[in-house]
Amino acid sequence: MIIIGVIDLAEGRAVHARAGLRESYTPVRQVGETAIDGDAIGLARVYIGRGVDELYVADLDAIVNGGPAHGVVRSVASLNVPIWLDAGVSSADTAHGALAAGATRVIVGLETLSSFEALDDICRAVGGDRVAFSLDLRNGEPITLAGAAVSCKAAPDDPGHLSIEDIARRAVDAGVSALTVIDLARVGTGSGPDLEAIARVRAAVREITLIAGGGVRGPGDLARLADEGCDGALVASALHHGRLTASDVAAARDLHRSVSR
Repeated sequence: MIIIGVIDLAEGRAVHARAGLRESYTPVRQVGETAIDGDAIGLARVYIGRGVDELYVADLDAIVNGGPAHGVVRSVASLNVPIWLDAGVSSADTAHGALAAGATRVIVGLETLSSFEALDDICRAVGGDRVAFSLDLRNGEPITLAGAAVSCKAAPDDPGHLSIEDIARRAVDAGVSALTVIDLARVGTGSGPDLEAIARVRAAVREITLIAGGGVRGPGDLARLADEGCDGALVASALHHGRLTASDVAAARDLHRSVSR
C-alpha cells in the first residue's frame, strides 16, 4: 500500500479539509508536537518524517477559481518527493503548467472536467503515465464541474450521467495511469472510507493503480482498503492526529491488495 500525505492549500497555506466545505477550512495549526500554522513546507516535512514517500497537493484556489498553481507548490516539490498535483487541470495547457510547477503526476478531477475528450487530449499531450484521474464523489454520488451531485444513469459520453463504474472505465480508456476515488463528504471526518465505492471501481477496472481518499482513520482502514483491491490511500487527518504513526506507514507497505475479486 502506498500512503500519500495530503496537503490542501488555500491562498498558499496548508488547511485542514473537512467534509468538502471549503469555505470553512482553517489552517493546520499543529501535527503532534510540531507547530505548523499553515506552513505547507513544514507539513510536508512532518509527513516525510513519518515515512510518507509521496505527497498529494490540492491547490483549492486553482480548483475553484482556475488559474495556475500557487508558487508554494514549487517549494514543496523542491523537497524531492513525488508530487500528485490537483490544481484544476482541465486542458493540455494547464496540465503542462502543473508539470512545470513540479508535479510528478497531474490530477484531472471529475469536478473540473468539461468532457472526456479533454481527458483524452491531456493524456496524449503529457503522457498517460503522468496523469491520474480523480473520481470525485459526495456521499457516493459523482460530482461534476458545477459541483452538483449527479445521477448514476448510463448515458452517452457525458460524465454527468454515468455510473462510477462507467466513469472509471472511460478514464482508463483515455490512458490515465492511476485512479483516485475521493468522497469529499468523508474527508477529515474520520468516518471511514467508502469501501463499497472502492470495491465497485476495482471490479470495473482491474489493472489500474487505485488510490482511496476520504475518511481514513488508521491502520484498520488501510487493511480493509487493501482487501477491497486498493493500492494506496490519501491520508491527512490520521497523520495529523497520530492515528497513523511512522511504524504504521512502514507496515502499510507490506499490505497487498486483494487479487481474488
